[in-house]
Amino acid sequence: HRGQEPQDGVLYIVGTPIGNLSDLSYRAEYILRNVSLIACEDTRQTRKILNKFGIKNNLISFNQHNSKDKIPKIVSFLKGGRSIAIVSDAGLPTISDPGEELVKNIRLEGFDAICIPGPCAALTALVSSGLPTSKFIFEGFLPKKQIQRNKILLEISQNQKTTILYESPHRFLKLLNELKKYCGGDREIIVARELTKKFEEHIGSNIDQVIKIFEKK
Repeated sequence: HRGQEPQDGVLYIVGTPIGNLSDLSYRAEYILRNVSLIACEDTRQTRKILNKFGIKNNLISFNQHNSKDKIPKIVSFLKGGRSIAIVSDAGLPTISDPGEELVKNIRLEGFDAICIPGPCAALTALVSSGLPTSKFIFEGFLPKKQIQRNKILLEISQNQKTTILYESPHRFLKLLNELKKYCGGDREIIVARELTKKFEEHIGSNIDQVIKIFEKK
């Protein structure tokens, strides 16, 4: 790890496992062990990962509920010469995540942000889907407000690129039915769930088929 020691005044964006803890890289482990402190979405979740690897470090919580208060604090830590790692509960921070605003702010203050690459649910699902990967659009979770939601659903129905969406299990059937309404039942779709875990699944070929499966599931 020579030359990889955390540098003072640098924010490290560290990718963490999306299910399988063995996916934490050697470099990510080293950075998490040696930075001054770790900013994490949920300290309990991050503690599980750290305990698995015998890592002890200082944790502060940084999430959508407290990011406005915590961004100035993290900037002040960097000004004080500390090195900081930011992690989300799973995957790469800043994607559908308040870390995006943090990186923007620390760069405006003249500090560097370095990504320690790791798992990402969106790309893991994409590359194993069999759908076109050369051009794709990531929408994350659709907005809850129906007007904004309908606008994106219409865009999805009209574009020629693979679209990646996130959805929680209890809202999933609603999303499938909306996709059928806008895109038609024969639109290709692959549902990826439990990625990197023992019961990982890739389900489907088209929207009609997937609706039938998940009405029973």
